[in-house]
Amino acid sequence: ASQAASQAASQAGQLKSPPVLKQPIEKNEQQPRKQQLSAWDLLYYVHYEEHDRRLDEWVPLSRFDVSTLHRIPPPEEEHDIMIGDAGGMDDWRRSTRRASDGKFSRSNASSRRSRNSSNASSSALSDIKGRGGNNNDNNGGIDSSHQNNSNSSDALLRRGGNWHGNSGNPDLAELEAEHHEITKVKNVAQIVMGKYLVEAWYYSPFPPPYDRADTLYICEFTLKYMRKPRFFLKHCAECPHKSPPGDEIYREGRLSVYELDGKDHRVYCQNLCLLAKLFLDHKTLYYDVDPFYFYVITEVDDEGAHIVGYFSKEKVSAEDYNLACILTFPQYQKCGYGKFIISLSYELSKREGKPGSPEKPLSDLGKISYRSYWTHVLLTLFSSQTGEENVQIKDISLMTGIKTEDIISTLQSLNMIRFWKGQHVVFVMQDFLKKYMAQKKKIRLCDPKCLTWIPHAERKKGGSSASD
Repeated sequence: ASQAASQAASQAGQLKSPPVLKQPIEKNEQQPRKQQLSAWDLLYYVHYEEHDRRLDEWVPLSRFDVSTLHRIPPPEEEHDIMIGDAGGMDDWRRSTRRASDGKFSRSNASSRRSRNSSNASSSALSDIKGRGGNNNDNNGGIDSSHQNNSNSSDALLRRGGNWHGNSGNPDLAELEAEHHEITKVKNVAQIVMGKYLVEAWYYSPFPPPYDRADTLYICEFTLKYMRKPRFFLKHCAECPHKSPPGDEIYREGRLSVYELDGKDHRVYCQNLCLLAKLFLDHKTLYYDVDPFYFYVITEVDDEGAHIVGYFSKEKVSAEDYNLACILTFPQYQKCGYGKFIISLSYELSKREGKPGSPEKPLSDLGKISYRSYWTHVLLTLFSSQTGEENVQIKDISLMTGIKTEDIISTLQSLNMIRFWKGQHVVFVMQDFLKKYMAQKKKIRLCDPKCLTWIPHAERKKGGSSASD
């Protein structure tokens, strides 16, 4: 682990960056130094309309077609862009970086949101980010203090860890706008995780001073985060852990899954949520992890069990949700883990004897993944039948663990719901079915034989989740 961490830190050290732009000098300091910057010395944060925010980037002025630029006259009392008067800097000036020979870095003042926010903004930010924060770089964890969801408006927006914006509720419009304002600019550029250097996609509310770091160093086994390579290397050399905490409930070759109770492993699950937010746009719960179970998927080798992805699940769900948040880390995507995670969540539902469904509404990518999984499961089931069985939708739901509404919507998308003799029936086209099965798609799914898991409702008090 130490060798892999050293290699990752070495790769990170090869990224050349100029000195970070210094903080503005306070007004009460004598003889403040002023540094004049032209528009060509700055970088500008760009969001592309109708595109995902993961594509946002900082760009120099040379990337712009300045002939189409609509110029806004500066204030009369200030014509030059100067550093030295914190009170006189406009918000747009705070959203810039300094460029040097085409190589640039994120500055503390530019990569963070303006501090001149209203009391309402501060309140919303505090509510979203939660409490606590460990400023000891050698410790790299967050405070395990628990935060309750007592705000009814916030509860409507945050369910299962996902942000449901555009709710249409006028009482929540201000909070929705504030959430978008807070999270619209990335604050962490990249992470070093094991042997991988991974670019972050979205904003994540790491506690200060970690929220201002260009690079965070993550321990694969404890998920502690650090700002400096020397602390990361020291931690890797001394860390006794080689796998996530919790109980191993699945083992298939090199693939292993661990179940964690958010209440019992609070700090690890909080760190996992903060880390996941770097790659999930619609996620808000980072500290209130007690009501959830977390299922961590890992790849096992001689060095340990390396985290690949995870999904979370509410302990008690009135809507029978079997999955709240799901993530496969970028370095392991396109390897079939997404379908495996989905199939695992449904296998747990089948063990519990009640069909489940992912938390709604699904994102665009979530709809594609789930619709693909549902289609595969249903067509595979139909291909094993002769057509003489009188199978009802509810029977299919019990066999697959998929809720009836998800089955019906999938069959409708496949044009398999027909009205015949006064009732709706499932019409399976044999030619279409044979064509689909002939493709022989290789999909990585959960093998029930490898799952050693007993539903929590059936466990005796103090029992183990894994069987001998």
